[in-house]
Amino acid sequence: MDPLVVGIVAGLIGLSFGAFGVLAFRASQRQRQLLEGPETEGSFPDGAADVLSVLGKAFVVVDAVDGVVRASPAAYAYGLVRGHTVVHRELLQMTAKVRGNGVILEKQFELPRGPLGQGTLVVNVRAAVLGDEYILLLADDRTELTRTEQIRNDFVANVSHELKTPVGAISLLAEALEASPDDEEAVRRFAARMHKEASRLAALVQDIIELSRLQGADVVHRGRAVDINDVVADAVDRSRLVAEAKNIEVRVGGRIDVPVFGDPDLLTNAFRNLIDNAIRYSPENTKVGIGLRHKDGLVSVSVTDQGEGMTPEDQERVFERFYRVDAARSRQTGGTGLGLSIVKHVVENHGGEVTLWSQPGKGSTFTVRLPDMEQDPEDHRAAPRSPEQGAMA
Repeated sequence: MDPLVVGIVAGLIGLSFGAFGVLAFRASQRQRQLLEGPETEGSFPDGAADVLSVLGKAFVVVDAVDGVVRASPAAYAYGLVRGHTVVHRELLQMTAKVRGNGVILEKQFELPRGPLGQGTLVVNVRAAVLGDEYILLLADDRTELTRTEQIRNDFVANVSHELKTPVGAISLLAEALEASPDDEEAVRRFAARMHKEASRLAALVQDIIELSRLQGADVVHRGRAVDINDVVADAVDRSRLVAEAKNIEVRVGGRIDVPVFGDPDLLTNAFRNLIDNAIRYSPENTKVGIGLRHKDGLVSVSVTDQGEGMTPEDQERVFERFYRVDAARSRQTGGTGLGLSIVKHVVENHGGEVTLWSQPGKGSTFTVRLPDMEQDPEDHRAAPRSPEQGAMA
């Protein structure tokens, strides 16, 4: 073949390979941009990328057509962004408004966490112009704060409602007494009911005070070695009059030879509430059993009654504040609906747990488990078990 022809053919082949290489490089660049986002460091105002990286909040930067230019890992974790798209219509409405008037906008939203499930996320979102063409969304998770505020509001509302009943009853009974000064039988009857309502009111106020005190209790720094046998014996003694009034025998079985770390007054109050609860919901002439056990680094105290038991629905809510399995019966027996909530709070503050077994017609058993204390082999002084060592089995 003519050398000139061979050279022309080789040149054409080389040109083809070169063009193919350029096209491949450009295709690779486009693919990388699709995966990494269309932004470059130079696309942002000077220093904006550094500032965003240290804000500590979830952020999303969108372009003129609401395409995601950059987003923090938290924005993806919250479900605000999926791929290169802002998920929620409410956020896109914010960006459109800010883009239109340039004014910073701030709103709070309750948004679904993802496409599945019922979980929601409460976020405070602030939208502002960033540079000449971008909109910045800053999102602050307020879910836990909102939940706590709701619990506080519910608690205040419940307390107000619960206080109205005995206060109103006392007021009405006082009027009845005033209207019947010469009827000795009526005076005695109304006075007895006033005494009962006053006792209920005092018990409710005391439980509210106890709950308030628990909020500030620092078991870690103020606790000490506690003999759980003495705590249970004291709790039984405080419940003795209530038990004798219904001819209920309270039996304690077992003994625990290791201390627990905690506040003896709080623990006594918790076990007294458990025992009082068992007595309150047990028929007359029955027994309440208290079992003590130590195994595998855990101290267990079980309180068993011979009451009516609870349905699964009641068991799920029994530790809620002001929840009563039988509201009418609780009012007759003086229950405030706070006892088991106090028990749960005290036990959790001591690094333990309280569980419930119950069946309708077969009574209930509440079991408190607390980590024991390790003995120091050198000076035989008790030292609190570490969180890792004291993990529940």
